[in-house]
Amino acid sequence: MKPWRVIVLLALLTGCGVQKDGGDSYAGRRIVMGDERMSEYLPALEGQRVAILTNHTGLAGTKKNSPHILDVLLNKQVNVALVFSPEHGFRGTADAGEKVESGRDPKTGVRVVSLYGSKTQPSAEDFDILLVDIQDVGTRFYTYYIAVLRMMEVCAANNKKVIILDRPNPNGFMVDGPLLDMKYKSGVGALPIPVVHGMTLGELARMAVGEGWTAPVDLTVVPCLNYNHATLYRLPIAPSPNLRDMQAVYLYPSTCLFEGTTLSLGRGTRWPFEVYGHPNFPRKGFSFTPSSVKGAKNPPLKDRKCYGVDLRRKSQKSIRANGLDLSYLIDAYQKMDAPADFWRRDGFFELLIGVDYVREMIDNGATAEEIKARWAPDVEKFKTQRTKYLIYE
Repeated sequence: MKPWRVIVLLALLTGCGVQKDGGDSYAGRRIVMGDERMSEYLPALEGQRVAILTNHTGLAGTKKNSPHILDVLLNKQVNVALVFSPEHGFRGTADAGEKVESGRDPKTGVRVVSLYGSKTQPSAEDFDILLVDIQDVGTRFYTYYIAVLRMMEVCAANNKKVIILDRPNPNGFMVDGPLLDMKYKSGVGALPIPVVHGMTLGELARMAVGEGWTAPVDLTVVPCLNYNHATLYRLPIAPSPNLRDMQAVYLYPSTCLFEGTTLSLGRGTRWPFEVYGHPNFPRKGFSFTPSSVKGAKNPPLKDRKCYGVDLRRKSQKSIRANGLDLSYLIDAYQKMDAPADFWRRDGFFELLIGVDYVREMIDNGATAEEIKARWAPDVEKFKTQRTKYLIYE
């Protein structure tokens, strides 16, 4: 028997047109989340102690006011033993990188175990089966999938079943960026995949098991319905504190690379990942001043006026068409009075981009197109490699 199984209906693959305007429907039919398809997974939960890996994004539906999966299961009298939460916590309010303590959910009283910031392996003693219901955004450095992989390892070691309630990938139309050189494996990159992999969590989990990147585990994926990789799915709520709208979600694969530099990418403003700048940029045009705000208590360049670039009104169509766009990074590098001070000195840029040649090529004056040409063959190989794990067209 294969180490993973997928529930697939013919309706899953119907239609092949591109959704033009985004939203929660495809080809005139509403996208159905994996967690809404309760007849496909509730029977497996009967008589079981259930753990859920989820956060505030685990909505059983496509609307902001859709019920949360935890409430749905409790209303169905499912024995939810505990919740595992990823970076930003169960309620999705903690800062990036902030350690979140374990505790109890004040609304339901269910125990919440934080996976982020803890180096000890989670215990499997208190549950029999793991449900995964969380919204990813399809990049290698967005850490939710790493929490999923970690729990898959725990379940594999303890003969526990994993059921992933799949969700659309809002960047699922894009596969771009260098594949991770595993010498740079870290908390912001765990698999040898491109920066933007174009897969749902369910598909990525299947690939991780099938390629031997994680231990074999009893894995079932409950797919979405009425979705494919051309669907421009618009998230009903922010998946994390600093990805506040779809502009940020689409820019994120490109502008998150500024985390590996001395610049600000807008943390501590109303537009994180949609602006970038530095006090040493030419003092004209657009400016912003990062400050301590909810979700960014101590942002880079706090209380310093930064001059830079505003991407808030950049066409989303052009953002999507450009894929992983290094032109922002190269533009910023050229604007710095002292390029030697552009990069962080701790090597974090390499952890994000996953290879050593991108920084070197930028330092040597390469264009974005020349750098992309370097990784393009690897991306094509990855697309072929992932084919047998895809659930959606």
